[in-house]
Amino acid sequence: MTVTPDAGGPGTRAHARAVVDGRPEERGTGKYEALLLRCRGRAPVVTAVAHPCDPSSLAAVLEAARAGIIAPILVGPAERIRRVAKELGLDLGACAIEDAPHSHAAAARAVELVRAGRADLLMKGSLHTDELMAEVVKRDTGLRTGRRVSHAFLMDVPAYHKPLAITDAAVNIFPTLDDKRDIVQNTVDLMRGLGVERPKVAILSAIETVTSRIPSTIDAAALCKMAERGQIEGAILDGPLAFDNAISAEAARVKGIASPVAGDPDVLVVPDLEAGNMLAKNLTLLARADAAGIVLGARVPIILTSRADNERARMASCAVAALYVRASTARAGT
Repeated sequence: MTVTPDAGGPGTRAHARAVVDGRPEERGTGKYEALLLRCRGRAPVVTAVAHPCDPSSLAAVLEAARAGIIAPILVGPAERIRRVAKELGLDLGACAIEDAPHSHAAAARAVELVRAGRADLLMKGSLHTDELMAEVVKRDTGLRTGRRVSHAFLMDVPAYHKPLAITDAAVNIFPTLDDKRDIVQNTVDLMRGLGVERPKVAILSAIETVTSRIPSTIDAAALCKMAERGQIEGAILDGPLAFDNAISAEAARVKGIASPVAGDPDVLVVPDLEAGNMLAKNLTLLARADAAGIVLGARVPIILTSRADNERARMASCAVAALYVRASTARAGT
């Protein structure tokens, strides 16, 4: 398991958000704002935040708290957290602080708070993602379930008509067929929690026909059959589909592909991390998309934000996780 870093500078997401081809970037299509509106008037979700000890991570947490999306428990060196807040002129307000001497201890304590039922969400602060995830996946003290842990980007792509999930672009490098089953189910459950009754899932490959020369086409066909047999629930799957056939109904028509998913997918499932990471970053850099990141398959969703994320993406990551938690709690209570 790995998580890809987001470096700053020219050619990166941070730089692209500032300028594209010399022009100020225009963002905001209303897709994320609709998610934020759904959080209004609801009780904030208690969230254990591991090591929010730099300006960007602490500011993101406090902004989500002011919006009423989360009620954070700040886990890390207490004096350092207070010092960063003071330097930024930020009011910690009623935020609870759990003192932990360093990032490793903060990750372990944040996971412990979730296990103890004191928090319903976990959020990454200014520590490395691998450090947090190492605590999450520990067999005896972590947050493992029977599912493979996976990552999803919920993207706001200006040229697309609804939010679009891409999975897995950050955790599973070369997932097996069984891994992909969990990756699909994790993301289907997320989209259903966000109000998509029966998500449409496109299983991507380079071509739309099944061939032994491209193993991802075989995996795609197997996943569709697994959905038919109830091994994946609550979604409509189709694949293998090339990216153009998945996104464009016209491209599918020209190639003679009859598909209930083509032109209208809610989820794009990529063959491996390399393909997913390149696809997500292409959409971010060239299509001016925003990407809200969340880790699924653990006991609770895990909010992952990057220093390269803008405020909309950070807030959306919190909103997505909070809405999913509420939906999961409501289903468990029925």
